[in-house]
Amino acid sequence: MVKLRLKRCGRKQRAIYRIVAIDVRSRREGKAFWKVGFYDPVKNQTYLNIPIILYFLEKGAQPTGTVHDISKKAGVFMNLRLNHQSKFN
Repeated sequence: MVKLRLKRCGRKQRAIYRIVAIDVRSRREGKAFWKVGFYDPVKNQTYLNIPIILYFLEKGAQPTGTVHDISKKAGVFMNLRLNHQSKFN
């Protein structure tokens, strides 16, 4: 199973996180399938590659709680709903 989760990067006391698609059984710093964005909690900056995130969500990837909250603020799930509605019309 694939999860969308945070991978820690950066220095001590100055962490930034990559948002990656990774196998559930892998460690936090393990090899990721795909890098789909990053999150900097200090500067409160976020970059998301929304088409890639939508692709993984449609294939059944599960986001962790934090990634879900970050994606929700960016409006990713609104795009997911629009894609599902356009497929059925």
